[in-house]
Amino acid sequence: MTAVRPLGPEQRAQAWADLAAGEFEVLVIGGGVTGAGVALDAATRGLRTALVEARDFASGTSSRSSKLFHGGLRYLEQFDFGLVREALHERDLSVNRIAPHLVKPVPFLYPLTHRGWERPYVTAGLALYDGLARLGALSEPMPAQKHLTRTGARRMFPALKPDAFVGAVRYYDAQADDARHTLTVARTAAAYGATVLNSAEVVSFEHAGGRVVGAKVRDVETGNEVDVCSEVVVNATGVWTDDVQTLVGGRGRFHVRASKGVHIVVPRDRINGEAGLILRTEKSVLFVIPWGSHWIVGTTDTDWELDKAHPAASKADIDYILEHVNEVLSVPLTHADITGVYAGLRPLLSGEQESTSQLSREHAVARPTPGVIAVAGGKYTTYRPMAADAVDAVAEDVTRRVPPSVTENIPLVGAEGYAAMVNSLDGLSDRWGIPRFRAEHLLNRFGSQTPEVLDLAADAPELLEPVPGAEEYLMVEMVWGAAHEAALHLDDLLARRTRISIETPHRGVDCAEPVARAVAGVLGWDEERIASEVESYTARVEAERRSQEATGDQEADAARIAAPDTRAVAVGRALG
Repeated sequence: MTAVRPLGPEQRAQAWADLAAGEFEVLVIGGGVTGAGVALDAATRGLRTALVEARDFASGTSSRSSKLFHGGLRYLEQFDFGLVREALHERDLSVNRIAPHLVKPVPFLYPLTHRGWERPYVTAGLALYDGLARLGALSEPMPAQKHLTRTGARRMFPALKPDAFVGAVRYYDAQADDARHTLTVARTAAAYGATVLNSAEVVSFEHAGGRVVGAKVRDVETGNEVDVCSEVVVNATGVWTDDVQTLVGGRGRFHVRASKGVHIVVPRDRINGEAGLILRTEKSVLFVIPWGSHWIVGTTDTDWELDKAHPAASKADIDYILEHVNEVLSVPLTHADITGVYAGLRPLLSGEQESTSQLSREHAVARPTPGVIAVAGGKYTTYRPMAADAVDAVAEDVTRRVPPSVTENIPLVGAEGYAAMVNSLDGLSDRWGIPRFRAEHLLNRFGSQTPEVLDLAADAPELLEPVPGAEEYLMVEMVWGAAHEAALHLDDLLARRTRISIETPHRGVDCAEPVARAVAGVLGWDEERIASEVESYTARVEAERRSQEATGDQEADAARIAAPDTRAVAVGRALG
């Protein structure tokens, strides 16, 4: 890998100049994990590549998942063995080679509720799951399933009601901070030469001879527009796939349906357990996932046809989660226990008269219009093969030979040297005078780039102080986010560069002003802009709280979209 280029204000200006002046072979639309993966795959095959995202990287589905890197145990029941095998291979790659600093193993309990038939049934399924994971494994695989009596399961998870289950099976999967992982994929694409921009919205397409040959891209921060020439455009916009195809013109080859998934976040001390849980419901499954000093509990699975940028969680969604998780907890969770709530939209390939919970998580690649490749569907875990398939399709349309995908062997930014740095954790802690747990926290977010992050505090030791009201994070992480990770707004920092918006009872409001002041010098904010960012962020949080008190989707959506959109405020400010 070449030197990792920072994605800060100066680089952003240069990227806009490159976008206007360059002739690209691939223009990728959509800065979620699939689009970032396509940009990385294309760049590492030597293609001149640009990636544009209308909002922020991972601002849609890719920051609002269950945070799991998993094979999808439930898809075995649908006989989708190929999907499960592919996902388990990707889990193995990420844990051991591509992103060991970001993707970590995590144990889960599968509680058994029936005597006799259920244990052998689950045993067979998990044996197949573990067996598929071992096929071609890069290193020692994760521990195999372990059978537990009711007493043994309660020893591992004391919060379980004694009468809610008859025993359990422990198995392993993996998890990652989805927003940070997506951002790291995009930064890795930039390190290999891709031009990468957020707040860059495609507003129209250029046609020549019945073929798409480029697009007009608007800077959401300033309102300026540039024409971008490209041999091929890749539509990787997830739940916006159909909208982009409408903008292109003509009919698409497939349609994408949005399924809303809601999760709640509660403090770790509200549930006494040492592993995650996977619980069967009448519709799908419910996960209880360890998340640092918190638990993530979810998800729902319902159709959503309202605002796609800000899907809203209603009181009914939250009640559904609480009702089902409380069926197995000895001390029930209440609304008062909830620290954060988030809602995301799964981009599912539309089927005939099917419920969203039954739609396949397979992905599809199509050429709906000459010069356009669309990729949609799939699972977060399988972003890399999705991207490779999309670029294989691109290769048929560009004017020169394109080599095969190599991303299976490309570590993400921060992965190289990570293992050695873990072994030197005490030295890192001593050098910067920070507790060992803080050094470990940074390593698991930035990997081998951690010393560069801390270097920002060399002449500003106050940056090694915790963020007020969110002490799991340091102020230096905020400045790094603005200077190196393309954060343009307070929302980018509190909701995606960190997860303060779902991990604190105040949801980031108490942090807003000190963080805005810390990054003001990097982003060129004056007092008026600082106040505007704080006001916009506070309005977002208040709107989300109101939506979560609404009884249904329509009311929740109306409450959520009442808050002014941060990026709409930005372009309004720019245009005067």
